[in-house]
Amino acid sequence: MSATSLFDRIRKHRKVHGISAALLPFESDGRIAVDAFQKHLQATQRAGLQNAVNMDTGYVNYLSEAEKLSVLQWTREALGKNVPFVAGTYIEGQTGAPADLYRKQMDVIVSFGATPILFQTIQLHGKSVQEKAAVYQQTCKGYPSVFAFELGRMFAPNGEIFNTEMIRRLMDIPAIRGMKHSSLDRLVELERLALRDIHRPDFQIFTGNDLGINMIEYGSDYLLGLATLAPEKFAERDLLWETADPRYFALSDSLQHLGNIAFRDPVPAYKHSAAVFLHLTGRIPTGKTHPKNPQRPTWEPELMRDCVRRLGL
Repeated sequence: MSATSLFDRIRKHRKVHGISAALLPFESDGRIAVDAFQKHLQATQRAGLQNAVNMDTGYVNYLSEAEKLSVLQWTREALGKNVPFVAGTYIEGQTGAPADLYRKQMDVIVSFGATPILFQTIQLHGKSVQEKAAVYQQTCKGYPSVFAFELGRMFAPNGEIFNTEMIRRLMDIPAIRGMKHSSLDRLVELERLALRDIHRPDFQIFTGNDLGINMIEYGSDYLLGLATLAPEKFAERDLLWETADPRYFALSDSLQHLGNIAFRDPVPAYKHSAAVFLHLTGRIPTGKTHPKNPQRPTWEPELMRDCVRRLGL
């Protein structure tokens, strides 16, 4: 069977919407490396990927409100006036009605010209589908574009994998234009895609499966922390897929090799792997992470060097 036939057996070649969840880098003295952060955002945009900030990859669960605001300011300054980006809305640990807490942050995000993406909250765990859907309806009312987020608990305790009825109700909210799906389970994601195709074809499913980045072959777009390690390589892979170039397979395999290593257990330590990788490739000044983030072993650079070689960086 020819390579072209293999493409045709999966999904017709298409232009993929790729979003990279930006890592927040640190200086040797523990300060945020603002210049390196902004340059990496610019490089990601030049490569053809959209940036997402204040995500899990950007330590949103550890940042203060002032720090999250600074990230938005640095991002807009780096990207210029009209370049779109995505920003996380994270309310865990705050007191008040979830919709009010979300909207307070969303107002700030929208003021920077960004699209909010709604991190889930423990406050809604155990609530009925009707109760959860009502919160999302109230949260999104009046906003032109919002993304939902479905996050597995291997990433964070506030995450939750919704049932099918909840996904259908999210798709019924016009302001929610799409959702990031991070279960790391291909079968669950395929169910989301099948429901999307039947129920709301314009609704985007952004895979968050760093262990299955070829979900683009089945109709997913992506919002990946892995993409921040090598945005140019992801953009190259996407173009190879769009143009049905057989070189897509080898590059996709090399990127998946990186994902399998970086996102091994414990999964949240992937941010340390990412920092080590980006430091080795000269993108950021150190391999340091936020001090509260789980760490990889001292020999992590050796694993990342092999991934750097494999990608030709």
